[in-house]
Amino acid sequence: MKKRYQVVIVGGGPVGVALAVELGRRGLSCVLAERRHEPQRIPKGQNLTQRSVEHFYFWGVLDALRAARILPPDYPMSGIVAYRDLNNEYWAAPPLREIVNPYYFQNNERLPQYQAECVLRARLKQLDNVEARFGWVAEAIDQKADGVEVTIAEDGAAGRETIQSDYAVGCDGAHSLVREQAGIARGGADFEQLMVLALFRSRELHEELKRFPPRSTYRVIHPALNGYWQFFGRVDVSESWFFHSPVPANTTRDNFDFHALLQKAAGFPFTCDFDYVGFWDLKIAVAETYQAGRIFIAGDAAHSHPPYGAYGLNNGLDDVVNLGWKLAARLKGWGSVALLNSYNEERRPIFKETAEDFIEAGIRRDREFLRRYSPDRDRSEFERAWRKHIDFSTPNVLTYEPHYEGSSIVFGPPDGASSARGAHTFKARAGHHLPPQLLSSGRNVFEELGNDFTLLAFGVTDTAEMAFVLAAKALQMPLKIVRDSYDLDRRAFEAKFILVRPDRYIAWTANDMPGDPIAILAKAIARPSF
Repeated sequence: MKKRYQVVIVGGGPVGVALAVELGRRGLSCVLAERRHEPQRIPKGQNLTQRSVEHFYFWGVLDALRAARILPPDYPMSGIVAYRDLNNEYWAAPPLREIVNPYYFQNNERLPQYQAECVLRARLKQLDNVEARFGWVAEAIDQKADGVEVTIAEDGAAGRETIQSDYAVGCDGAHSLVREQAGIARGGADFEQLMVLALFRSRELHEELKRFPPRSTYRVIHPALNGYWQFFGRVDVSESWFFHSPVPANTTRDNFDFHALLQKAAGFPFTCDFDYVGFWDLKIAVAETYQAGRIFIAGDAAHSHPPYGAYGLNNGLDDVVNLGWKLAARLKGWGSVALLNSYNEERRPIFKETAEDFIEAGIRRDREFLRRYSPDRDRSEFERAWRKHIDFSTPNVLTYEPHYEGSSIVFGPPDGASSARGAHTFKARAGHHLPPQLLSSGRNVFEELGNDFTLLAFGVTDTAEMAFVLAAKALQMPLKIVRDSYDLDRRAFEAKFILVRPDRYIAWTANDMPGDPIAILAKAIARPSF
């Protein structure tokens, strides 16, 4: 007899395991199939945004995540940007994501992706309703009218079985079997550039880079690199590093001097020992849709890009939290099919714009700067342009604020459109992330949010509260109400009513009691009002 689950997750990297945790803590029965028994110890996806760290808080593993950090606290997560090489006189240490920490409940964090994955795997073991099949790989996916069948096989052994589920989610990377078998096409920009990723150890490099203030990363922009980066990143504080760089198209592990490449980018000689050398193609790919019936894709299966700006893993974790509550709502009976459709509607525009307006635009901006300005041609002109070029990083961080203003389940502005670009503010805005504020109890509002929908009600009457209680009961949807005075820090919200979704995005705000509370709640879960 075939065993049936509510959700099958194909792919157990950090995004797949995070989805299993998200669904598991919501009480859904899941099975996760992943070929690798242990996380791959390649330090990619290092920088977790404030939003991502908030997710770890709600998954119950914030302290474990902070404890898994390898770099000491006095090494900021921002980095050095240098012209030509790290020994050049032109360098800067611009502030990065830490400048928007006040607008989030948690500060951002830096640690290797495999460390975060280990934290999530440990949490997964605590969830009895999630079955983890490490050492198993998906072979085929067959969508039925009432569910999905996934055939999995034991890697390197004879085990094979077919699993039935209500829904399936592919978190199986850029070469996703799930995406391919679901018939989902993808497009994007191919820069036709081979890149190397090298892991190495060098205490000498650590000593030489003491000329800079303590930093986690060191980026080199060079006129010969066509706008692409050379990038040193610390794994620990003494000797472990990773390095990305463009290399010629025919490069292999055996026909290229990678040590010389490292020294050229550094601008000085140093000894090192290599632990790993691999390659990747510089391209951006975005799926045409994130859903095909009962099959969904998330993370790199839905969108992949070069490791510029730490957008990949963070977007994958946001996919997880967006899709997770909607699957739970649908499977528990209070969410509609249309609610599931909103996953693609909300998430795809975010990464498409991230790819075009932040990643591709950044490459073009570096390329144009390097072609136009040179200290060898005109030093004064170069120095003026260099300062402007470096200063651009601050507004770029400030304007990266993904939101769902155009979503059909959000009461956004009439001309609203979901976008990766926005503005950070403490005002509560429909479609945007909830800003943190203190309640009169001294606790942060995030500490009082419910697992599902939460209505923040500041300075409102008992009658108004009861109207929403009855509306939620009529829709059979879970709703927690948090009441407080409309005073002090809460006034920064500029709203007395704030309906917060399970993913901590705002669905609706108002200062006056609505005429039809049922209509407000119904739209937020894509249900018709009575």
